[in-house]
Amino acid sequence: MKYNLNVAHLYGDLLNTYGDNGNLLALKYYAKKMDTDLDIDIVSLDDQFNPKDWDIVFFGGGQDYEQTIVSKDIQHKKEGLTDYIEDGGPLLAICGGYQLLGHYYVGANGEKIKGIDALDHYTLSQDDNRFIGDIVIKNAETGEIYHGFENHNGKTFLGKGERPLGEVQSGHGNNGEDQSEGVIYKNVYGSYFHGPILTRNGELAKRIILTALSRKYPDADLTPQKELTIEPTF
Repeated sequence: MKYNLNVAHLYGDLLNTYGDNGNLLALKYYAKKMDTDLDIDIVSLDDQFNPKDWDIVFFGGGQDYEQTIVSKDIQHKKEGLTDYIEDGGPLLAICGGYQLLGHYYVGANGEKIKGIDALDHYTLSQDDNRFIGDIVIKNAETGEIYHGFENHNGKTFLGKGERPLGEVQSGHGNNGEDQSEGVIYKNVYGSYFHGPILTRNGELAKRIILTALSRKYPDADLTPQKELTIEPTF
């Protein structure tokens, strides 16, 4: 059986720091191996976000100027995105996208940039410092090891109902203090991993796709997709 999933690329025309859009290329690659086609559309400024229209959402990061613009527009999508998240919709958010799902982040000039409060984290700014370099984390639930590259000024602290994507084995992670990196909340995955994250961590891509397929095709036999071993080739 052939499957089809609709993917919303939030602000894909504005946010693409460090090639984060490569996550969508990787997602299409892995989806094809799982007999699934992806239809990807950008949802950007002044567009409505209807949670019923989408099976997967991707939200990347950008420069300060673009993120400030997005932070204002996304308030109009807050209700739809929160409904999508609370209903179990799979969402991958990287860097600035990860920050904007929370309460706020502090910009490079000390200004507090409002998020959408969909998740209970917040992000502070470092003075004259960034977390830069290779990073390795281990997911406590699956034992999977994720590899990536981090480059961020923000220090994110998780809140109620959130757990880290992984425990830092090497690198800095969310804040350089509590050994956490990224976030998992329901079927939301947030991370500071660039690289992009899905090109080096195929099992995470598989999990996102399987979640979307299970929601859209609840009666389908997804055994072949679940048993598929995915090896990154990027």
